[in-house]
Amino acid sequence: MAVTYARRLGLFSGTMSVIGGIIGAGIFLNPAIVAQRVGTPAATIGVWVGGGLVALIGAFIFGELGQRRPRVGGGYAYLRDAFGPFPAFLYAWALLLIIAPGAIAAVAVTFGNYGAALFGVSTDLARPAAVLAILLLTLINCLGVNVGAVTQNVFTMLKLAAIGLVVIAGLLTLGNPPPPCVDCSALAVPSSGGAMVGAVAAALVPVLFSYGGWQQTNFIAEELIEPEKDLPRALVLGVVVVVLVYVLANAAYLGALGVAGLAASSAPAADTMEALLGPAGRIVITAGIVFSTFGFLNLVILVTPRVFQAMAADGLFFERFARLHPKFRTPVPAIVFLGVWSAVLVYTGKYGALLDYVVFADWIFFGLTALTLVVFRWRDGMAGVRFSVPAFPVAMTIFVGVAGYVVVGSILSNPGNAVRGAGLLALGLPVYLYWRSVGLRA
Repeated sequence: MAVTYARRLGLFSGTMSVIGGIIGAGIFLNPAIVAQRVGTPAATIGVWVGGGLVALIGAFIFGELGQRRPRVGGGYAYLRDAFGPFPAFLYAWALLLIIAPGAIAAVAVTFGNYGAALFGVSTDLARPAAVLAILLLTLINCLGVNVGAVTQNVFTMLKLAAIGLVVIAGLLTLGNPPPPCVDCSALAVPSSGGAMVGAVAAALVPVLFSYGGWQQTNFIAEELIEPEKDLPRALVLGVVVVVLVYVLANAAYLGALGVAGLAASSAPAADTMEALLGPAGRIVITAGIVFSTFGFLNLVILVTPRVFQAMAADGLFFERFARLHPKFRTPVPAIVFLGVWSAVLVYTGKYGALLDYVVFADWIFFGLTALTLVVFRWRDGMAGVRFSVPAFPVAMTIFVGVAGYVVVGSILSNPGNAVRGAGLLALGLPVYLYWRSVGLRA
């Protein structure tokens, strides 16, 4: 039961989808967390460069996977075909309960905070505004594919304009000394090599969350005109663009605020623009961040139900999740569940806690999904494969190793959230057994 979420996409539109799926709240907020954890300008930039290289390897891996299996469901389909239904179900379960709604909640909180700052209202309204944005976009995407697609295109362009302003502002700081440290309490420079290793592991959590999202385009591979050719190219090109933009944005933050000022900032992009252009700069970039986060929320709500639709079509979840609305032709139950659960998560923790909550589960399945490529290469060979991961299996080993490294870092930085995430994953076992038994009796 196919679900058409957008017009047939070419290379340009696919690349825009990748960029739009990556750039959300992370680059506007997470640089402060990274600076707090590593403590020096070189280490701050280095972590962002390193994270970008990992994301690029991931883009190559998911590009080859998308070429080999240009099907609805992305990682769910790859895990199912390589390892069987149970790992695939656990991925979809994690995506349903943790990964997608956790990412939505984290970005929506940022949307609310910046929205409150933009309109000069109390920050007490930030979380209600976050919930309102989630529910509004849930409604928009229930009402039809074209409405959601148009919303996505508009806000992708606005977010690119916003981050472009930050990069241009950063170029204006070249050669200027950073401001002196006024409040260095947020800065913790690791005192030894071992401490730095741990700090980098913790810093990679928000960095890789910021780079995450390229895999969402694989969910809608069937909507591309030539998925075997255009999906790999769109993934790699989109990630390259984002890496360049992210590194330049961090250089802008460090040039305008210094590493101590960046670590102490609760809104690095707005503080940077204000330092260079005055209050008007803060207003402009704050509006840009509101647009960016809103667009990211729309994309996740737009594409993620494809996975739930595939899972339900396999008989492993409520059949109604695969059912289309007779008028709007959208999977309303799946969209509504995702929106409501995401709204609930908005009130479960602060932004940093939500990051660890998402990254813990996300990178477990990033690593497992990458390993499906090993199975496909062994089983199917390389005949007809026009796009392949360079430096295989070294690149694969690096990516899977980093995935494990980030999971450990996420556990160490927030053990409580990791336990809760593991508990939700464990709940997937009895649910899977139930749906398997229902399917066998059918």
